[in-house]
Amino acid sequence: MHPAASTRNDAQLDEIATVLAEANVAALTGAGISTDSGIPDYRGPGSPPRAPMTFQEFLTPHGRQRYWARSFVGWQRMSGAVPNAGHRAVAHLGANGLLAGLITQNVDGLHQRAGSTDVIDLHGRIDQVICLRCARPSSRLGYQTLLAGLNPGLSRDLQGGVEAAPDGDAVIDDTASFVVGDCEYCGGVLKPDVVFFGESVPPATVRAATDLVDSAAALLVLGSSLTVYSGRRFARQAAQRGIPILVINRGPTRADELATIRIEGSITGVLTDLAAKLAGSAA
Repeated sequence: MHPAASTRNDAQLDEIATVLAEANVAALTGAGISTDSGIPDYRGPGSPPRAPMTFQEFLTPHGRQRYWARSFVGWQRMSGAVPNAGHRAVAHLGANGLLAGLITQNVDGLHQRAGSTDVIDLHGRIDQVICLRCARPSSRLGYQTLLAGLNPGLSRDLQGGVEAAPDGDAVIDDTASFVVGDCEYCGGVLKPDVVFFGESVPPATVRAATDLVDSAAALLVLGSSLTVYSGRRFARQAAQRGIPILVINRGPTRADELATIRIEGSITGVLTDLAAKLAGSAA
């Protein structure tokens, strides 16, 4: 393995391009790939401290009210986000057979909208809602319509001037008057179909991601600090297998000591340059 590095240079890009061109590479992406689409992250450089909602807090009436009030407003910005050049570069790599598969820690669905297929949504999708009683899935758009009817004027009153937060959240302090809707089929509690802090990733999802990394000849980490175990486990799995670990991120990660190559920089910028190099080598 080559020594890990923390600064960007053409030699590193050439080396990653060579691995992509010659190996069966699994990609793992985090929030850093979506920041250029206007979606804040939790731990990137300059990000303010955040206190994400835990599953246990969501199960309380007050926590559920707080979550849905903030998410109702935040969804307007989240649903309007569009894939950036980084998402498109990943989709291009996949379409050209340079990626064995893609695991994302993001819940925004932007990889799919950019054209990536067979994406493993490690933490679920925020554009879907699920009932905790009857397990019936439904669309987030439909639930937004329900919440708008239960809280007339809220989205208009809060238009503009509301700080966006990660995962479709918004910074709103007064949520005491917000009315939450229940499942129209059984009256159960509705939850976004995402993995909250304190929840476990579904076993079938973990197996699919583990199998992908097991079959890969290298792991490419894009825009993730790998702070949470659900993502870091795959870097450790790759290290145990002795395959190259290629990390592109703004700021340190919990797998820097495992990295074969480590590039510090804008995910969008590095991926755009990487795609150009690969296109040039194929010409």
